[in-house]
Amino acid sequence: MIELIKHINSFQELDTKTEQAIKKYFVKEIFKKNDFILEEGKTCKNISLIKSGLVRRFYINEGKDITEWLYYDYQWLTSTASFIHQKPSLEYLQACEETELYSLSYSNEQKLLEYPLFAKFHIKLLRNFVASFNEFRHTYNLIPTREKYKFLLSNFPEIIKRGKLKHVASMLDISQETLSRIRSSIY
Repeated sequence: MIELIKHINSFQELDTKTEQAIKKYFVKEIFKKNDFILEEGKTCKNISLIKSGLVRRFYINEGKDITEWLYYDYQWLTSTASFIHQKPSLEYLQACEETELYSLSYSNEQKLLEYPLFAKFHIKLLRNFVASFNEFRHTYNLIPTREKYKFLLSNFPEIIKRGKLKHVASMLDISQETLSRIRSSIY
């Protein structure tokens, strides 16, 4: 849990009481490669910090598997709408390699929000996420595919290093062959 506390402290300095509550309410989970953390139609029960591993967010559209994102070490993971509204998920979360998480259940999140310093952290994390996501989506959607790949390479290199070719190609909405050509032209 030391890594979790250190990570949270990088956003918001905590006191001992809040740190103890975090240690009480977060649990460590381990998923094997290909295990589902969440399946479509099930309610997302946790928000998690990835201690180590790689997780794929995807959905099925007309029988086709569409990768939305790949999450890795020290990124936060949840199915946002499902978790916040406690309703069935429209997506899957699947471990792409053995993955260790620090997970917080919805009910325990509500308890931790009673701690002012955790609430401040929570607000800072959400604001950072919303701003980053908005900026990312705006920038990412306006650039050509080759530039998207370069953007991922420079800003999210672990996705390129650790993600399967088919998952990265799906994220870019291109074929694996096109991705191979882009990669070979860059290296």
